[in-house]
Amino acid sequence: MTMSANANDRPVVLEIAGLCKNFGGIATEAGYEGGLWAVRDFDLTVRQGELVGLIGPNGAGKTTVFNMVSGLLSATSGQVNYYGRNLVGQPAYAITQAGIGRTFQNIRVFPKLTVLDNVRIAYHPHAGYGLVNAILQDATFERKEREMVEKAQDLLALFNLQDRQEELASNLPYGEQRRLEIARALAAEPKLLLLDEPAAGMNPKETHVLMDMTHFIREKFHLTIVLIEHQMRVVMGICEWITVMDFGQIICRGDADLICNDPKVIEAYLGKAGRRV
Repeated sequence: MTMSANANDRPVVLEIAGLCKNFGGIATEAGYEGGLWAVRDFDLTVRQGELVGLIGPNGAGKTTVFNMVSGLLSATSGQVNYYGRNLVGQPAYAITQAGIGRTFQNIRVFPKLTVLDNVRIAYHPHAGYGLVNAILQDATFERKEREMVEKAQDLLALFNLQDRQEELASNLPYGEQRRLEIARALAAEPKLLLLDEPAAGMNPKETHVLMDMTHFIREKFHLTIVLIEHQMRVVMGICEWITVMDFGQIICRGDADLICNDPKVIEAYLGKAGRRV
């Protein structure tokens, strides 16, 4: 997949510079001593409308990057600029409200809530009513709640989950729980969507549907998407360009052809012997 000629004219949505995460180290005047550097000197620039991949072996630091961008982990140093605003130090809820949504490597639906409520709950930051309205359950409250239900139902229909809306989320098959998690992320009305291994555990048919769906939601919701994925068929099939990590650092960046033939990438995945395969 090739990017348009004027891709560099698009606004920058996400700009990460010098991002680091150290676990267990001791801060000194000279820097951190000891500990584990899960991410070190990571940088990434993502422009509006792009669909980019972040890949690497297990433990490379990919999800740690997502956790720092979304506010679930504090960065040791560096910047995460979203439309020019540094998000480092902001709580997760503020980052979600700013327009960054995400899914998780391990599915995190609310298992004891219905499918409909899993999506409806994500609309509440944009509910449009206040505490007094909620306490009184007045006309404004009822109207806005009705609107949220309708929006949630429309979103479930896009993911072919409309017939399961009254079921508990825990009763859905694995692939449908994955789709529900993406639908819930979209209900928060993000501009930037972080997908953490969305194809994990899916069979080939479900994976193909996911690839088509990812393109569809990008166009329909005017999203910018960063994708972590281990299934190379997915990454190479839908991502415009790819960043590769190993041991917390970037080792390669480029399109699918460059990534597939880069010696450092081959070594990271297959070991040194991989170069002779």
